[in-house]
Amino acid sequence: MQHSLRAFAAAIHIVAFGSVMAQDATARMSVSSPTLTHGQPVPTVHTPDGRNESPALRWTAVPAGTKSFVVFCEDPDVGNPPPFVHWVVYNIPGTATGVPAALPIDASLLPAQIAGAVQGLSGFRRAIYRGPAPPPGKPHYYHFVVHALDTTIAVKPNEPPLTRAQLLEAMQGHVLGRGEIVAHYERK
Repeated sequence: MQHSLRAFAAAIHIVAFGSVMAQDATARMSVSSPTLTHGQPVPTVHTPDGRNESPALRWTAVPAGTKSFVVFCEDPDVGNPPPFVHWVVYNIPGTATGVPAALPIDASLLPAQIAGAVQGLSGFRRAIYRGPAPPPGKPHYYHFVVHALDTTIAVKPNEPPLTRAQLLEAMQGHVLGRGEIVAHYERK
């Protein structure tokens, strides 16, 4: 049963990204982190069981013409529909080589290397990072996904930050590259 649910969630994830990716010839970017390792557990510091700090991410192999980056942290094992979104950051400058750990909630306090970036609305309907906190019983898989875009996303004054769904729509035809780290977390 778990396998079939995970396969269903993965299929939904692929369909959601398919509409963005179908029009784009995307390059494979390399994404790394000093604390996250692909295929390994998410460190407790990045969960509500710890300090709930967003992880630092770095990327290389950035496609030429990149104007901005978008970062998602998503759990395809849950959500209505999946994936459940834990973190959204967009309009990260195209000159950035990553995002530092523990991004502040206040946009005016963002580090200079990502000035102008916006934290979008997560599945918690807040513009913050909230890390993995699955119900006990089985591991959930968290995809830290980075997209390189050939544009920046229009930001309207006095409008709330965008959601993942709104960003996916705005990204259509603009994705130059993509990379991700997939890590898991389980509560006993």
